[in-house]
Amino acid sequence: MKNDETLAKLPYSKPFLFVDEILHIDENGVKGTFRFDENLEFYKGHFVNNPVTPGVILTEVMAQIGLVCLGVFLLDNSFNKSTSIGLTSTEIDFLKPVFPNEKVTVISEKIYFRFGKLKCKVLMINEKEEEVCRGTIAGMIISK
Repeated sequence: MKNDETLAKLPYSKPFLFVDEILHIDENGVKGTFRFDENLEFYKGHFVNNPVTPGVILTEVMAQIGLVCLGVFLLDNSFNKSTSIGLTSTEIDFLKPVFPNEKVTVISEKIYFRFGKLKCKVLMINEKEEEVCRGTIAGMIISK
């Protein structure tokens, strides 16, 4: 499966799609990017006159790139409209803020994929190649 095919199968759309491109993907991990447009709705209130990206959104970016994209790739042709991916656990350390218009890169390494559960070690870096956050994310893949 090619990177574009993986992106096309993601179960998200704007304004809740947080994947711009997949730079690399294979059975062991994925690397992708997202730029935080200054016009994203959550910046209007988080924080007033000093917008910063909420940690829950940073977690979502890492989950979409580092877990869901990899899960779609691993399932290849068996991922379809009746397939769901649900987040089961996260453990994230936040190290630096992310501001509007910043581009981040997520690097994910598969820890395991068995019995429908995918667990990954994830890292987010900014354009200065500084660590923004890191941790582990796990999810279940369910076919309806």
